Amino acid sequence: MDKRILDVSPDKGITRTWHFNPDTEETTIQTSQDVTDVIEANKRDFAAIDNRANWQGEWHHVASIPEALYYKLKAEGKLDDEAYMKKWLNDADNRFFRVRPGKV
Repeated sequence: MDKRILDVSPDKGITRTWHFNPDTEETTIQTSQDVTDVIEANKRDFAAIDNRANWQGEWHHVASIPEALYYKLKAEGKLDDEAYMKKWLNDADNRFFRVRPGKV
């Protein structure tokens, strides 16, 4: 399999790599992202929220999702599925994308 780096965005930690399989003649573009900075910022924001703060009103910043994951969820049609995103954001496996306590 052949592969080449297409582009790198150091400020976002994103790398796009082109893969070509000569046996099947299939091409794939892989996007990967180092999410360390996003997770660390989310942890700081989460710690800064008063646990007693209530959820009044309609709009609340509840998560910060890395760009590569955002576009993956969007491409899969999951980002626009409110029920799916509520479940996803409340899943303990995704806790480091949350910026405030509570349940969505």
